[in-house]
Amino acid sequence: MRTFGLLIIASLILSGCSLIPKQIDVTEDWSASKFYSEGKKALSEGDFEEAIKYYEQLEARYPFGKYAQQAQIEIAYAYYKFDEPESALIAADRFIKLHPRHPNVDYLYYLKGLVNFNAGKDLISRYIPQDPTQRDPGAARKSFDDFSILVRKYPDSKYAEDARQRMLYLRNNLAEYEIHVARYYMKREAYLAASNRAKYVVENYQKTTAVPKALTVMAKAYEAIGLDQLSKDATRVLEKNYPNYQDNGAVTKVEESSWIPWKP
Repeated sequence: MRTFGLLIIASLILSGCSLIPKQIDVTEDWSASKFYSEGKKALSEGDFEEAIKYYEQLEARYPFGKYAQQAQIEIAYAYYKFDEPESALIAADRFIKLHPRHPNVDYLYYLKGLVNFNAGKDLISRYIPQDPTQRDPGAARKSFDDFSILVRKYPDSKYAEDARQRMLYLRNNLAEYEIHVARYYMKREAYLAASNRAKYVVENYQKTTAVPKALTVMAKAYEAIGLDQLSKDATRVLEKNYPNYQDNGAVTKVEESSWIPWKP
C-alpha cells in the first residue's frame, strides 16, 4: 500500500513538471547577421557583457564566415573594456593565430599592446595619480613588445603612430624603473649591482630622461668600489652630454603624450 502511494505521488510530481512552460529561446532562429548586429549594438551602447554573450553565441552556432571572424575581433575588445584582460589577450592571440593574413590583424596587435599598457591600473589608480615607473615593469615590457611588432610588421597601419608614441612613453618609464632599482642598491651599499643596473640604462635606453641619472649612479658606485678611472669616465660623459644636469635624487615621472584619438 505504501509503495502504491509513493507511485501516485511520483506521477503527480511528473505531471506537474510537464505543466511548467518551457523557457523560450528567443535566439533559436537567429541568423549569424542577427547575432552580430545585436552584439554590435550592445558594444556601441557600452553593454560589454551582453556583447560578449552574443558574440560567443554567434561563434558557437556559426563558427565560419565573415560574421564569425568579425565577432572574434570585437569580442577581444569587449573583454578588454569589460576588465577581463586575460580573456582579451587570449582572444587576440587566437585571432592572430587563426587569421595571420587578415587585413585587420594589425588591430589585434595594437589591442594586445593596449591591454598590457593598462595592466595593473586598478580602480584607485585610475582616479589617484601614481608613478608608473614604480610598478612591476613586466606588463610594460609586454606592451612595448606588442607595439614593436605592430610598428615593424605594419608600419603604415592607422594604429602605428599611436603605438610609436606609447613606445616612447613606455621606454622612458622602463628606464626610470631601472634607476629606481639602481638607487635602491646604492642605499643598500650594493655598489656593483647599482653600477650594473645603471650601465644597462646607458646601453639600452639612450636618449631617455634616465641616462644622466644612470651616469651619476655609475660615477658614485664606481667611486665607492674604488674604480676611480671608471668613475671619472662616467663623470666626463655626464658633463659633456648633460652640462646643466643637477642630480636631486628624484626620478622624474614621465607624462603621457597627446596620442591620436583611438576608436575600435
